[in-house]
Parts: sequence; C-alpha cells; structure tokens
Amino acid sequence: MNSQNTALVVIDIVNGCCHEQCEDGNLKFGKIRSMVPGLISFIKQFKETIKGQVIYTKITPWTKEFLPPNLRELYTDPACVYYSTDTTGFSEKFYEVQPEADDIVVTKNTYDTFADNAFRQILWDKGIKYLVITGVFTDGCVLATVCGGFQAGCNFVILKDLIETTDEQVRQELSGYLMRYTFPIMYGKTMTSKEFIDGWGGNTS
Repeated sequence: MNSQNTALVVIDIVNGCCHEQCEDGNLKFGKIRSMVPGLISFIKQFKETIKGQVIYTKITPWTKEFLPPNLRELYTDPACVYYSTDTTGFSEKFYEVQPEADDIVVTKNTYDTFADNAFRQILWDKGIKYLVITGVFTDGCVLATVCGGFQAGCNFVILKDLIETTDEQVRQELSGYLMRYTFPIMYGKTMTSKEFIDGWGGNTS
C-alpha cells in the first residue's frame, strides 16, 4: 500500500442514513451520529498522513423512480419495503462531512458502490487497488461494497470503529459478527482507525 494506490471510501454519510429528522420507528441513528466526529477527524488524518484519494459515496433519492428493477421488486414485499418519502433533497445531502475540491463524489442508487461502472473506472484509471472502508450501514451498503469490490479484485482495510449501522439490536449484533469474523476472515484486514494510522508504512505491496 502507498499513497498512490490507496483510497479512503466514505460510504453514505448522508442525512437519510444519519440525521435524527430521518429516523422512523425502529430506524434510529444514534450510534451512527456518535461515530461521525471520529470519522471526520480520521478523514483529516488520512489526508495529512496517507495523502491518498478520498472518495465519498452518496445516494440518489431512495424512491421508486430512481431505484433499479431488482430493488423495486424486493420492495414489493411489505417486510422489505424502504422507500424514502422525502421529496426535498434533504435525505441525499451529506451529514456533517464536507467533501473538498480534490475529493471524488460518487452517487449510487443501490447498495454496492461497485455496481456503478464510473466508480470502477475511477479506481482503474488512478491505479487504486487498496480501499480503506468507512461509513454506513455495516450490514448494508458497507457489506455490499466490500463484497462487490473483492469480486472486482480490490484489497480492503475495514475500519471497525468507523463503520456503523442503526441502533436496532439485531443489526448491531449482526454488525458485530461481520467485524469479528466475516470481514477479517473473508475480505480484508479489519482494525481500528488508530491501528491503521499507527501501522502505516507507505510501502508498495
């Protein structure tokens, strides 16, 4: 890993996945909001220490007209349906994080960022093969992006203190299993952000 072939990916830190105004029923984001200040601090550290590319992902409006056919079909099941009712654009705006001019922003309409061919092309054009993963939801778009990226040939570092999911107990438990077993055994190095910065050597591998 070195500064040229390593990118930080910040997944879906948007109001629709973070802001208290977008909470509904069991969908609570308290743990996510508690994680965000540490993420903001790490982004600054990454730029200063690693000097690699930072890539933010965000979502299209999460409504029927913007989503792909497979999600629309999935959402015909009342147990799965998760359309946004927001029509103001508030849900898609970044929450607390502020991309800078040299950062890349990718907008997606499904869970896996690698479903976007433009995202893949950005990585290949820049020679990026190592992705440092942060963001939400651990058991949703983070998981899907890691699976899609691994299949595409990327290598991963997953920062377990900077990925998070909703407050619901079952999702918290699932996220714990992913961080303790699935991610480190099947997809990539799984560590804290401090361990990553402290262990950075900047050597090509």
